[in-house]
Amino acid sequence: GSVRGSLGVTAVGTSAIFGAISGASAATVATIGKVMVPAMRKAGYPETFTAGLITAVGAIDVIIPPSIPMIVYGAAAEESVARLYAAGVLPGLLIAGMLAIYVVYRAKREDFGKGEPFSWQRFSRSAGRSLWALGAPVIILGGIYGGVFSPTEAAAVACVYAALVTTFVFRELGWRDILEAAAATVMFTGQILIIVACAGVFAWLLTVNQVPAQITAWLQSFNIAPWMLLLAINILLLLVGCVLDPLSAILLLSPLLVPLVKAAGIDTVHFGIVVTVNLAIGLFHPPFGINIFVAQTVLGLKLETIYRGIIPFVIIYLIALGLITYIPDISLVGVRYLLAR
Repeated sequence: GSVRGSLGVTAVGTSAIFGAISGASAATVATIGKVMVPAMRKAGYPETFTAGLITAVGAIDVIIPPSIPMIVYGAAAEESVARLYAAGVLPGLLIAGMLAIYVVYRAKREDFGKGEPFSWQRFSRSAGRSLWALGAPVIILGGIYGGVFSPTEAAAVACVYAALVTTFVFRELGWRDILEAAAATVMFTGQILIIVACAGVFAWLLTVNQVPAQITAWLQSFNIAPWMLLLAINILLLLVGCVLDPLSAILLLSPLLVPLVKAAGIDTVHFGIVVTVNLAIGLFHPPFGINIFVAQTVLGLKLETIYRGIIPFVIIYLIALGLITYIPDISLVGVRYLLAR
């Protein structure tokens, strides 16, 4: 509507909803960016602000379920994916809310992004067309939390649903496109499984040689408080996230870190969200965040513009990370209420 900065807030909200459909950060930057960047330029948003916002909002996708890194963490830590999904809802919405507030603040302070009057006719027309697409997150999350099917089964049902809707309702996908998408999925899954296999061997070697137990005993000898352990792990994950993709980082570090947090009495579901948020920041953190290069290549944004624009959003994510790390209920309240029986 007429709220100043409304286009920027729309970018945040759309990314959060897209995260409930996709779960892939780079796809969000490319898809949402193609729509929002031209509109924000036309509305007079500063180029650095636009570049930073679009690059950063994609990271919400790996926090709001369904999330690919959460699935991998669940497998690596032997934790319930449904519990992780339930725990990720509120942290994802918290980050989205903080980003939206910052967008409105910047727009009012710097006097850009004047909104347009709200139109019920325009809203109803757009909402009606989007209902079919919004069925995907309803199927995925509703099916999991309702106990209808497992996360794996939810993925299969959602894929069939998406293919049918895109083919017969939107008429944007042909049978050849479906086969190409299936082939691309097989290739992507194969890459992940190779990493999983290598990580499994690595985890086995660590376990056989009692490396996690030795590290746990060594840290316990220093009598480190849980908050200090979490701080050290956060710093480690932020550094690792700058050079490794989330899936590789989770598979590599989980065999080492999960025993440590268990010994410190930290809930592994809460820790899974902390890990996910850390590695989400790495997706757009300079110098090697994948979202930065997606924004540069797909959206035609300059690298130096992205680097300048991303700094405030990194700070917002770090503040949110601190809150999520040291207030476990932000994560665990979702587990208590969404999975209540």
